[in-house]
Amino acid sequence: MTRLSVNINKIATLRNARGGNMPDVCKAALDCERFGAQGITVHPRPDQRHIRYSDVLTIRPLITTEFNIEGNPVPEFRELVNRVKPDQVTLVPDAENVITSNAGWDTVQNREFLSAVCKEFKDNGIRVSIFVNPDPEMVKGAAQCGADRVELYTEAYASRFARGPQAAVEPYLKAALAAKECGLGLNAGHDLNLDNLAFFIRTIPWTDEVSIGHAIICDALYMGLERTIAAYLAEIQKK
Repeated sequence: MTRLSVNINKIATLRNARGGNMPDVCKAALDCERFGAQGITVHPRPDQRHIRYSDVLTIRPLITTEFNIEGNPVPEFRELVNRVKPDQVTLVPDAENVITSNAGWDTVQNREFLSAVCKEFKDNGIRVSIFVNPDPEMVKGAAQCGADRVELYTEAYASRFARGPQAAVEPYLKAALAAKECGLGLNAGHDLNLDNLAFFIRTIPWTDEVSIGHAIICDALYMGLERTIAAYLAEIQKK
């Protein structure tokens, strides 16, 4: 079954807006696990506008499910990941000034660099996922870099879903089939929500994991965190 990893960045954003420790990011991570999430995702950025490097160090020993750290593998990030040793690291090519991740890796042009990073993390016992656009060539490139999984960047799927679910998911199905042929695990994330999640999973049932943050926190404002996580788990399980 597809696993739900909750990205808690937005909880840290709220905390940072006021200062202090409200809401408590560590408590939120533990509550997400208690409410049924099968993983916790964090995405520390150099400007520390949400999850901070110090948060990652504090959260790591508390997590009892899967811990996934996303980010651009700059030297400071690589040092943090090797120190923390999460279950999974997801390599994302985000620039410092972007609001949110907005593209996947070109795994062909960056093969030498990504291969070295994959080897470094895998030698440290960390599963490596590479964030890619829904392009079979980029998926194949990730396999050639030595990745264990790819994470499909689902913004385009989410933005096109209302105009036609089948057309929106078609490029993702092709990329997912390429991942299967290459022996790669498959993750997905970005703008997945209660409207579009079930269709994606029904179409690509071998998806290993979805990472969702912004939509979960938005829904939790009205439904509460426990009910929201239950609702997302129910969507994943729909046939």
